[in-house]
Amino acid sequence: MTTIIASPTRYIQGDNALAEIRRHVEPLGKKLLILASASGKARVENLVAESLAGSACSAHYELFNGECSRQEIQRIRAVYEQTGCDLVVGVGGGKIHDTAKAVAYYVHCPVVIVPTVASTDAPCSALSVIYSESGVFEEYLFLPTNPDVVLVDTGIVSRAPARLLIAGMGDALSTYFEARACARSCATNCVGGKPTLAAQGLARLCYDTLLADGVQAALAVREQACTRALENIIETNTYLSGVGFESGGLAGAHAIHNGFTALPETHALYHGEKVAFGTLTQLVLENADKAELATVLDFCRTVGLPTTLADLGVTDTSRDRLMRVAELACAPNDTLGNMPFPVTPASVCAAIVGADALGRARAGR
Repeated sequence: MTTIIASPTRYIQGDNALAEIRRHVEPLGKKLLILASASGKARVENLVAESLAGSACSAHYELFNGECSRQEIQRIRAVYEQTGCDLVVGVGGGKIHDTAKAVAYYVHCPVVIVPTVASTDAPCSALSVIYSESGVFEEYLFLPTNPDVVLVDTGIVSRAPARLLIAGMGDALSTYFEARACARSCATNCVGGKPTLAAQGLARLCYDTLLADGVQAALAVREQACTRALENIIETNTYLSGVGFESGGLAGAHAIHNGFTALPETHALYHGEKVAFGTLTQLVLENADKAELATVLDFCRTVGLPTTLADLGVTDTSRDRLMRVAELACAPNDTLGNMPFPVTPASVCAAIVGADALGRARAGR
């Protein structure tokens, strides 16, 4: 049995860390293609310009169209080739990161990831999640290497909307439970090996840190206060969850998230918000310990993560619609097969209904 753990070459986190971007990118490339949203560009442009001033480095900004699709990857690839850049930098959230990583893979150049939010565990992984232009999950693009640098400026992240950090906690919440399921089934992780002890330990630390610091971090980010608890949760959402999911493995929660992309009304929610409900559904599917399930439900309710279908915006809960979700979640190219027991669309549909019922009961609805 071969075990594999994967991680970015370098992970840097701290207040005002972006002011030192030149030191970290200069060994990799001199002409940066920076992929960002309009708001992301506005948040980082001055800091990047000050850091690159007086050096041989220059930056070309390209605005992201909003979806990590095959079409967008090809568009950015063409921009890279036309501008003569030699380094891709993804500034923003998860879909920008995944697009930047995919472009760098296709043009054979280094990639630097600069999260402006801690809303997903995408920054550290050698993986891009590909969606259709309309936002429906299509496939995972597994990449041969992790990002060269992940640079997290916690001052910038702490000034992002609180909902984004909380969504990141929803994504991170799945890490331990999916890694645990993969360990029980001896499943292969996202990098083609069995989980190492280190990966399983990081996944557990991810969950423990969420329970220890998640509520305090959610309160702090609402006040834009970069406390120690918030720093810990930024690292949890970004690094512990990123290395933990990739090297620990994916199972039910993310597959169920992918299934929910079949319902257009869920597209308004963030990835981690849907993953949180996917985690609850996985635990119901497993018939998890009552105390554990109560702990997860209470954590989600306290920080503001969805625990019911209504929280996901799903008001039409007819069984044929939920079965569409379950069938997509059980697709052969997804990860529900990593659960340590046979799973069918019918059992997933039942677990979705059960998770919703538990969430409503816990909320007194």
